[in-house]
Formats: sequence, structure tokens, C-alpha cells
Amino acid sequence: MWISKREVKEFSQKIRQIIDGQDVDLRVNDEGIWNILCNDIHILAQLKHEQVTVLKRDKAMLKDTLADISHQLKTPLTSMTIMADLLEEAPPEKQAQFIANIKTSLARTDWLVSALLKMAKLEAGAVEFAQEHVKFADLLVLALEPLQIQLELKNQSVKRTGEVKLRCDKRWTAEALTNLIKNASEHAPENSNIQIQAGVNPICAWVSVTDKGPGICDTARAKLFRRFESQSGTGIGLPLAMAIMRGQGGDIEVASGDVGAIFTLKFYD
Repeated sequence: MWISKREVKEFSQKIRQIIDGQDVDLRVNDEGIWNILCNDIHILAQLKHEQVTVLKRDKAMLKDTLADISHQLKTPLTSMTIMADLLEEAPPEKQAQFIANIKTSLARTDWLVSALLKMAKLEAGAVEFAQEHVKFADLLVLALEPLQIQLELKNQSVKRTGEVKLRCDKRWTAEALTNLIKNASEHAPENSNIQIQAGVNPICAWVSVTDKGPGICDTARAKLFRRFESQSGTGIGLPLAMAIMRGQGGDIEVASGDVGAIFTLKFYD
């Protein structure tokens, strides 16, 4: 097959356009070795374009994540700095108050950093979920461990009903359930019960968390799983729970009951 100098020159110009970031179609429908080469280079150019797109997306995601971390840490760190400066000259009763506030801010900061790092790992696809059969009762015990103090301070109790085996990653799913229970505790009144149920239907196995709070309006529901957009708390717990569930092929459903809100973890086996 004879290839003219003009054809080579035109093809070279198209390749340079691709190098400069332009979207150029190199495909040729005719047969022949030259045309096969054109089509193969077109495929290579498309792969390069996709890789650049992924890199730009990852860079933007990293930028947003760092901005989120900076914004969320600024408030507790500023608060602790101010209280630490005032601590030495404060009267004894104020010192005790400042120390208690600093401890609260430190606990919040520790949880926030941990949650943000977990979210970053999930978004980067760096988590491999281990699928195993887990008893609902065992999962709940693990999920409640970090929340004992919070529940005691508000004199809230957890009522469990139902039993089911869930096919999931035990540690990560417990993290998701912890965040749902934490959210329920924050929105429910003191001296109230948080109902946690489990069951199976023809479509999926499920675990629901029901509180006796004010419920969720449609406007708020649309923002529940967007980072840092909740009206209370840190705004990271529910997005983290959703990322964990979807990473395992599951989902979270939200509804308003007669009293309060109902969050349901769904496991599709």
C-alpha cells in the first residue's frame, strides 16, 4: 500500500492536535495496514484522554477534600487555642469548664479526622470489603461501642427487635450503623428510645434505625448525604455511611415515620 507524504503530514498534524488537548477523530473505515494503524492510534489517544480526565477529577477531589478538612478543623482548633490562652489566668471554676470544653473539642476533632480519612479511602477506591455472614446482634454490639457515653449523657436507650444474618464487611458496616445511630441520638430528645430493627424481604436484608426526633422535611432529605451540608453535627457521618453501603453494593433509604425519622440499611445479596 502506497502512503503519500501528504497523508503522513496530515496525520502528524492531527496527532499534534491531540497532544495539545484537542478532541480529534483519527478513525478510518477503509481497509489496509495504514488504516489499521490510524484506528489503533485513535484508541491509544482515547485511552490517554480518559486517563487525563481521571487525573483531573482525582486532583479536584483531593483539592476539595483538603479544603473540607481545613474548614472543619478550623473551628475546634481555634476554640481550643482561645481556651488554652485563657486557662492560666481563669478562676478555678472557669478552668474546669475550659478543660471540659477542650476535651470535647479534642474528641470531636479526633472523630472528624478519622471519618474524613475513611471517606477519602472510600472515594479513592482503596477499600476492599470482606464479605462474610454477620449476625445482626453481633453487628449492633460493635456499632454501639463508640456511642455508650453519648447515649448515657442523653439517657437514651436502644431497643433491638428482629434477627437476621447479613452478608457484609463487619467492621465497615458497623461503622455505617454507628453513624446512623449517632445521627438518631443527636436528633432525638433526652430520655427517649432509639428503635433498631432487622429483617428480610424478597428483595434484600435490612436494618432500620428509628428515632423520636422532629423528622425530616423534603428539603433537608435532599442534602442528607452531601458532605458538610447537615444542619447539625459535622455533616460527614451520613455521607460516610452511604459510601460504605454503596461500596458493598447496598444502599440507605430514608423516610419519615409517625414520629421521627427512619434510616434503613439495605443489603442486596
